Amino acid sequence: MSFVSLLQAGASTTSNFAMSVMPFVLIIIIFYFFIIRPQNKKQKETEQMLKALKKGDKVITIGGIHGVISSVKENVVVVKVDDNAKIEFTRSAIATVVVDKHAEPAKDKKAAKEEKKEAADTAAADSSTENK
Repeated sequence: MSFVSLLQAGASTTSNFAMSVMPFVLIIIIFYFFIIRPQNKKQKETEQMLKALKKGDKVITIGGIHGVISSVKENVVVVKVDDNAKIEFTRSAIATVVVDKHAEPAKDKKAAKEEKKEAADTAAADSSTENK
C-alpha cells in the first residue's frame, strides 16, 4: 500500500464520522432554539415580574387566587383577597400580574385629558367661527 492510499482511507473515515455525527449536532441545535432558549427567556421575564411587584398590583397566584397586593416584603407578598381577608404568599407563588385592558396608565390619562381638552377647544372655536 502506498502513502497516498493510506491518506485517502483516513480521509474517508473522517468524513464518515463527520456525516454520522451531523444529525446529532442538528438535533442539539434544534433543541436549543425551540426548547432551551425560549424557556430561559420566559424564566427571566418571570424573575423581572416578581422583582417589580408593588402595592396595588392585581395578581393571580399559582393556585388561582385573585387579589390585590397590600404589602411587599423581601420574599413575602401579602395579597388582599376580600375586604377583611389577607393572605401571605412567597413571591414565587405569584403567577401573573393582571393588566387591566380598559384602564389607561397614569401618564396616558394626563395626555388623554389634554387631548380631550384640545379637541373641545378646537370644536368650540370651530362652532364659534360657524356662527359668525
